Amino acid sequence: MRHKVSGYKLKRSVGARKALFKGLVTSVIEHERVVTTVPKAKAVQPLVEKMITLAKRDNLHARRQAAAFLETPDAVKKLFDKLGTRFGQRNGGYTRVVRLGFRKGDGAEQAIIELVGSELVKRAADRAKRREERLQAMRQGKEEGEAPEE
Repeated sequence: MRHKVSGYKLKRSVGARKALFKGLVTSVIEHERVVTTVPKAKAVQPLVEKMITLAKRDNLHARRQAAAFLETPDAVKKLFDKLGTRFGQRNGGYTRVVRLGFRKGDGAEQAIIELVGSELVKRAADRAKRREERLQAMRQGKEEGEAPEE
């Protein structure tokens, strides 16, 4: 039985495991989506959720706790400025793990750990970028169309 046994060891020493978790949590917060193995994704998921819960509190103590765990100041800034407000009305369930299949080299099962709603944000950014490119192409077309008339 597994009474009072929590967390994942991932066949690593304590220091290596802490460094791995800090790096993965920082990457998930910065990029909003990371491809890794399924056990690592499942191990990191509660830590990412805890960081977002800290961001929802948004006080000095929470900022210092997050800064002590995350590796870059940019990740702390994004966590409190963008993610804390984005998930302000949501009660947990900020991340999802999607299985991708098996890696070709060693056969390890791959997964994406991503923030819920990041696909909507990314899609909106792509849509705005395409719209800007279309407008710029139309402007260039008008400018080129006016040049031969002179």
